[in-house]
Amino acid sequence: MTPSGTAILVQREDPWSQDARALLDELSAMLAVFSGDSGQTRFCLQDVCSARGAFLVARDELGIALGCGAFRRFDYGVAELKRLYSRPNSCGVGSALLAQLEAEAAAVGYHKLLLETRAVNRRAIAFYERNGFQPTNPFGIYVHQPDARCFEKTIGIKMEQRRMDEC
Repeated sequence: MTPSGTAILVQREDPWSQDARALLDELSAMLAVFSGDSGQTRFCLQDVCSARGAFLVARDELGIALGCGAFRRFDYGVAELKRLYSRPNSCGVGSALLAQLEAEAAAVGYHKLLLETRAVNRRAIAFYERNGFQPTNPFGIYVHQPDARCFEKTIGIKMEQRRMDEC
């Protein structure tokens, strides 16, 4: 549900569908204008189509696509979030997508999520921090990219278990 009361349906969809391609193309165009790089070279649709990955689309009550997001396997128990995007003026869509991505990743056995965004993308950085992601060292292909800002979040563990683990 958005703050205005509009229902948001988030579910797995084919990343090659017309709506998915439109969302991904919009994101790539925005990133290219915003940062000079579309990010397409660091995302492969096949990676999110396995049993250990997912591609999700958020839709409103009329079935209009509002946003998308994905995760893929990074390492044992660790998934990487990719291509999280919500169309402008789609309040609440990013949070709905992220919550469902976290739930689906936990359901297939992941306990940690990683992600990368660019340093210039202050809005994304603030969004991830508001949603419990902590800064982490660059990983994988981002190790030697000075503009990369990497984050991580533990998922799938109840708060009581986290407190016990911290003692």
